[in-house]
Amino acid sequence: MTLSAVLLVGGESTRMGRDKATVEWRGRPLWEWQLEKLRALTPNILVSARSDLSWRQPDLKLVIDQPPSRGPLSGITATLTTMDADCLLVLAVDMPSITVSNLKRLCDCAEPGLGVVPVVNGKVEPLAAVYPKRAASIFTEALHGTDHSVQQVVRRLTALELVRQIPIADSAAGYFRSINYPADLQT
Repeated sequence: MTLSAVLLVGGESTRMGRDKATVEWRGRPLWEWQLEKLRALTPNILVSARSDLSWRQPDLKLVIDQPPSRGPLSGITATLTTMDADCLLVLAVDMPSITVSNLKRLCDCAEPGLGVVPVVNGKVEPLAAVYPKRAASIFTEALHGTDHSVQQVVRRLTALELVRQIPIADSAAGYFRSINYPADLQT
């Protein structure tokens, strides 16, 4: 199975009050932490954003979110439609507690044509997941529809057997926590 990875950084960061990608966590910007994890898993890394990024390194391919911006749905759709790999590992920039081993487990559970989405505390976590290339048409359809929830797309992909949901133990739920507010940086 061939694997590409995308770091999603296209959010507006309204709750944080500034660009989450550049927020420092444990002495380094969030984007740096996340890229380090993705580089441990694959050399084929893309960055999805609404425009180019001042911190983007030359070896990182930029994928511009498909307009109009529909949040992560735009970035995942754009990346799936442009990549050549069998599967896409998706990682949001605002999940710094996730580890390489958490991501590797997701990748190890995926197969060509079959992705993996973790279920944390009874809810799917679509922004730390693996999607098959052949899911691109489902994402595109959702992007052009009226419901732009990635969780809804995951439900459809699960019904079509394009992704498998895997439960995450309660003890590991904290690894999948997002940082949304400045106060979240303290916990």
